[in-house]
Amino acid sequence: MRFSRYYSLTLLTSLLCINDAAIRQAVYVRGKLLCGSSPASRVRVKIFDEDAGVDPDDKIAEGLSNNKGEFDLGGSIAELTTVDPLVKIYHDCDDTTKPGQRKLVFRLPKHYVVGADHTKKYFDFGILNLETIFPGEQRSFIR
Repeated sequence: MRFSRYYSLTLLTSLLCINDAAIRQAVYVRGKLLCGSSPASRVRVKIFDEDAGVDPDDKIAEGLSNNKGEFDLGGSIAELTTVDPLVKIYHDCDDTTKPGQRKLVFRLPKHYVVGADHTKKYFDFGILNLETIFPGEQRSFIR
């Protein structure tokens, strides 16, 4: 019994130390979404840290584009390794008859990941027309 408690305490202490070693990192993105020539409003934009293997991607931030099609969001997460930032955009532009939503996934350069206490460094998408059919485009049935 004493042996088991010792290892349980050691494991708990190790996990707490690993958690303290994690570095808080932040990612910020902004841009403007169009559907043809009209602003794409209320489009869901999410930022994730891509994780390998069976570990699901960690959501960092989520928001909707405004009535002008603009989005501006960011957030931070504590990770042991450098965040691998992904931006996922879910929309229905030029897609009214199919079930689910069109899903776009963009990998961002790692130099846009900053320490959470640093000045915001935005990845600027510029203007993105969602009528475009992107290579590797997916569908999402879950919001």
